[in-house]
Amino acid sequence: MSSQIAVTCPLCEAMCGLQVRVDDGVVTDIRGNRDDVWSRGHICPKGTSLAHLHTDPDRLRQPMVRTRTGHTPVSWDDAYAEVERVLRPVLDRHGASAVTVYVGNPVAHNLGLSTHIGALIGMAQAAGMPAYYSPGTVDQWPLNLVSALLFGGMWNAPIPDVDRTDHLMILGANPAASQGSMLSAPDLMGRLAAIRNRGGTVTVVDPRRTLTAQRASQWVPIRPGTDALLLFAILYTLAEQGWVRRPAHLEGRVTGLDDVIAMAADFAPEVVADACGVDAATIRRLAADLAHAETPVLYSRIGACTQEFGTLATWLVFVLNAALGSLDRAGGAVFPKPAVWSPMFMKPPDQDGPGWRFGRFHSRVRGAPEVFNQFPVSCLAEEIDTPGDGQLRGLITVAGNPVVSAPGARRLDAALAGLDAMIAVDSWLNETTRHAHVILPGLSPLERPHADDLYWIYAVSSCLKWSDPVFAPDPNRPSEWEILLRLAGAMVGTPTPDVDVAAMDDLYVAGLIATACATPGTPLTGRDPQEATAALAGHGPERLVDLGIRLGPWGDDLGRRPGGLTLAEVRRHPDGLRLAELDGDRLDEAVCTPSGTVELVHQRLVDDVPRLRARLQRRDGGLLLTSRRHLRSNNSWMHNVPALMRGKDRCTLLIHPVDAAPAGIRTGDVVEVSTGAGALTVPAQVSDEMMPGVVSLPHGWGHGRDGTRLEVANAHPGVNANLLNPADLLDAPSGTQVVNGVPCRVRRPD
Repeated sequence: MSSQIAVTCPLCEAMCGLQVRVDDGVVTDIRGNRDDVWSRGHICPKGTSLAHLHTDPDRLRQPMVRTRTGHTPVSWDDAYAEVERVLRPVLDRHGASAVTVYVGNPVAHNLGLSTHIGALIGMAQAAGMPAYYSPGTVDQWPLNLVSALLFGGMWNAPIPDVDRTDHLMILGANPAASQGSMLSAPDLMGRLAAIRNRGGTVTVVDPRRTLTAQRASQWVPIRPGTDALLLFAILYTLAEQGWVRRPAHLEGRVTGLDDVIAMAADFAPEVVADACGVDAATIRRLAADLAHAETPVLYSRIGACTQEFGTLATWLVFVLNAALGSLDRAGGAVFPKPAVWSPMFMKPPDQDGPGWRFGRFHSRVRGAPEVFNQFPVSCLAEEIDTPGDGQLRGLITVAGNPVVSAPGARRLDAALAGLDAMIAVDSWLNETTRHAHVILPGLSPLERPHADDLYWIYAVSSCLKWSDPVFAPDPNRPSEWEILLRLAGAMVGTPTPDVDVAAMDDLYVAGLIATACATPGTPLTGRDPQEATAALAGHGPERLVDLGIRLGPWGDDLGRRPGGLTLAEVRRHPDGLRLAELDGDRLDEAVCTPSGTVELVHQRLVDDVPRLRARLQRRDGGLLLTSRRHLRSNNSWMHNVPALMRGKDRCTLLIHPVDAAPAGIRTGDVVEVSTGAGALTVPAQVSDEMMPGVVSLPHGWGHGRDGTRLEVANAHPGVNANLLNPADLLDAPSGTQVVNGVPCRVRRPD
């Protein structure tokens, strides 16, 4: 028996539609779905790997319990009993403040985890857990911080209108590998090519000549960590030459631009050139090109965030978009119109008041201030291994691998072994979960439904899609959302085996709706919570997806808008619904700051400018280490797929010939790379794709550890770059770890 099933790929923000062919219960082909209203047949190599993720013999299908001889499969009843045995004593003796949660990146791409992770975190915080951890502090927190301050919400930043711009400047982003980050657009590289084909310009500012840079109009290499200096210098030049645009549509809707222009006075191109490694003439030309383009726009991502001045760099991208008159303008930086509403769009109830507050509490050991209820991820190890009142003794990880993905990884690896209770919601026995007392596995991507909510807020079109599972899951296995609810119940005192999952689901959904009804600016503001809850049917993720669709701009508003969309209607369209395109006229609707304007100036940002100014007096010698990723990788979690690991070794140190020659380094030589945090050896790859003075290691590697079950990944272990990234090197305003621009030394081992 043969069938073709339309699904949405859940592996990244591109949300591509796929056609999965199943013959006699086996996937025999996966290809892009040409009828998908969003992606029109586009696919990347990761999309074809879903069949292997489903059949991977290393994927856990039963819970695992740690014993003296390793991890042993057990029944679900026995697993829940073991969770209770190790977790309850910690909670009873030390309280919920001795337990924390680590939320991994895959959570954002798994419907059950993304809809219900809030239940676990919310219940744990209600019980007394002060902070939780995530890779947000090692990838995107500057964007969330700047979005909250400038636009009012931590998730509602504008995106570049790539289909109508005539000059796109990209800083610290490589869509050829990422497929787009906080910019959801299928075939983004094709869209960049279209800019050039219509006579426009694509400029890439990056220390490495990435594949994106190779296909751009121009590549501008820059010393890591100095993007903010370059951007200030461009702003200086725009003001100096009278090129700042003040269009009528932004009059009275953007505040603080002149104040930021005044701050730029100390950052003339001639002043910043040496620090940036970009000569003054080039900086002035970049400013002139932007100023004379009809529809210019700037876009930055992870490489700009994860550097010494990541928040200032991210901030100045939006300041320049304002100075160029590009905010809320076709071809500029525009706000999409997401077709689905998400509770994530709400300002959290612990952020009462007109503005966002940070540093409301601090970490126990380092005294690091919280940002969005999180500490820098490198704090996790010291909070576990430092004795004293408030010491972390329990940890729940959800689809995360911080032993590989967190700076200070060596200390964290050692610290996890000393926990009294570690529970992992994960489908693989990896470098982190090998320490867990209990591993609770989820379903494969082909056994669970899928829908995206958050990424539509960064999408170039307003669409809706729903995917039913390709294969019916084992009815005796719980879904991830049910596992999270059981752990949430355990955190608030119910014995783990006795948690009523259905009742917890009802409680969680009722709480979300009640919060939305009491929070200003939501589709439910001022409505009766019980009435709104009663309008929904079903349970689990489907109920919350239905809520989001119905409260979206095309939804039925829980029955108040007859004929509007519901999940039932969306499911009738397996290829999705395309509802609108970017219109560039949503500023008033999207911005929710206290003043109702785009607020460019905030003290938290201004206070960091003197630190940037002091950077001009520093003369860095030696090499700087940066990170990178590959199209066939998704951080650390696609390395067990044979088809994606084929080909040449990708875990190499890229080094420019000018830097390699004095040390006698040639391609293939094993070299030692050292920083203040440690040292490791890795094969060198001599290439002029790196600018002189900068070397690059990919992140997400470091497999081959005892106690793991990752046959393919362990055969291609690579090295863990986070053994080299210092735990205390941070972007000050956001608490984000610096992994781009770390001083290092490279030499041939004796």
